[in-house]
Amino acid sequence: MSFQLLIKHFEAYLPLTEREVQLFEGRVSQRQIKRRQAILQEGFPCQHYSFVLDGCFRMFAVDRKGVDHTIQFAAETNWIADIGSFHSGKPSGLFIEAIEPSRILQIEKQDLYFLYTNIPKLDRIFKVIIENKYVELQTRVLQTISSTAQERYLTFLEQYPALALRLPNTQIASYLGITPEFLSKIRKDLATAQRHS
Repeated sequence: MSFQLLIKHFEAYLPLTEREVQLFEGRVSQRQIKRRQAILQEGFPCQHYSFVLDGCFRMFAVDRKGVDHTIQFAAETNWIADIGSFHSGKPSGLFIEAIEPSRILQIEKQDLYFLYTNIPKLDRIFKVIIENKYVELQTRVLQTISSTAQERYLTFLEQYPALALRLPNTQIASYLGITPEFLSKIRKDLATAQRHS
């Protein structure tokens, strides 16, 4: 059933033949992850692309002062990986941690490359997935340098409407680059503005 969710995800981009689906068998592994368990630690190379079946993850870096900076969230039917570390084999500067108890499917590098070679359309599917993530990241960088914290928060609510209710304030604030106290103030101001409109 879990494996079928992955196939369905790929087929939203391009249909797969029965033979192509069979090539996945034995090349994808399922894992149960506990809340706050890391699937990537800073200083280690990223070995997998992880597909979230259920639950939620965040990818973050910790600065010299011990403050963490959230780069990405991934919930159901989303991929998460440090792509640079995965392809270069170099140690990652990031952590990937479960925010909730989660289930994931993982593909290791040699298996992914085998699948790229034997299912050329999978290469195209991943290209689109990665391009979409790149556009998302570009938009976010642009917002960080040109938008107010309130505008960034409203964009976050638009982009992750379901996640906004599942995530702790501290992690939303970390993603927005503000303090949890400032996030509370933004929420209060928005609630006041709504009441008066």
